[in-house]
Amino acid sequence: MVDSIAATSLLGHRPLCGGLGLSCKDISYKRKLSDVCRFPLMEFLGRRISASPYLPRRRGGDRLGALSIKALAMELTKEAHSYKEERIPRNLRYRIDTGIDRKPGLWPPENKADSSSLHNPLLRQERMGCGWLGAIFEWEGVIIEDNPDLENQAWLALSQEEGKSPPPAFILRRIEGMKNEQAISEVLCWSRDPAQLRRLASRKEDIYQALQGGMYRLRTGSQEFVNVLMNYKIPMALVSTRPRKTLETAIGTIGIESYFSVIVAAEDVYRGKPDPEMFVYAAQLLNFIPERCIVFGNSNLTVEAAHDARMKCVAVASKHPVYELGAADLVVRHLDELSVVDLKNLADIESTEFGPGEPETEMEREEDS
Repeated sequence: MVDSIAATSLLGHRPLCGGLGLSCKDISYKRKLSDVCRFPLMEFLGRRISASPYLPRRRGGDRLGALSIKALAMELTKEAHSYKEERIPRNLRYRIDTGIDRKPGLWPPENKADSSSLHNPLLRQERMGCGWLGAIFEWEGVIIEDNPDLENQAWLALSQEEGKSPPPAFILRRIEGMKNEQAISEVLCWSRDPAQLRRLASRKEDIYQALQGGMYRLRTGSQEFVNVLMNYKIPMALVSTRPRKTLETAIGTIGIESYFSVIVAAEDVYRGKPDPEMFVYAAQLLNFIPERCIVFGNSNLTVEAAHDARMKCVAVASKHPVYELGAADLVVRHLDELSVVDLKNLADIESTEFGPGEPETEMEREEDS
């Protein structure tokens, strides 16, 4: 760099004109001026840099002159580097994030989707991008057609068999989405004995299956949407308060057993909706953080449970009108109205959910004059 400055700048050549306080030999060689070559003050990168005031010129001393020119170029190079270093602010507190002893307030904020245990950079980038998401589907009213009247008839038939007073309509709406054991012990208050709870829950499920007849019909657009997610390799989970055996039989009957990598049934959780337990457990089985999971349901209880689990929710207006599902992040009548872009926008995590959006700036204290 020093040689290039000495070769290309004015310091490496003799001045060609006079009248500027410079002394040199004229073109015609008829007269000689002073043997001293002087350089004025110069502007270099916005700072005033003064060259050596005198460069002695001797006969046969071109080598000595070249050395002095290189020394002067070295000084200019040092000035340039010092100027650049001064322009870089030193209070940004940037550092390489190693994930060890991380202190709060650093920028950029830590991404929960990232995993330092992954040695594949492409996989880490995919996990941190908007396309990294999981889909959690409810069974009734989302994948298949749901008939809520059959559920109410099953509870009324069970109460008649057990000699209990039939539950009113508002109680039936309250136990919607709960596990059978949870509804019997906490709302209906028929029994609290674990063995009795299991017996009543199993009997109620048998009555429901007898009324349902083992006939399952896919909702319009559900299979097409699930095929799209399979094409984009988005993992899917199926959650329901039905027994696992009933779910596996129904999925095999329809022929979509290879679509869902995770199935959460009644045996896997302690409580049903509006508790978010089954959605949180499905996200753990999918190895996704809750913020990257999208729940597909058909009731406000599902929306409440999904939001309590810090998940986004898409409500399907199958048994409730659209205007009653306004608390959901998106409301559709059929799943085929959605696209992968809609899901990516829902799964995009705002920086406010992970910490401060911008690095905090420290206020400079005013010094007392």
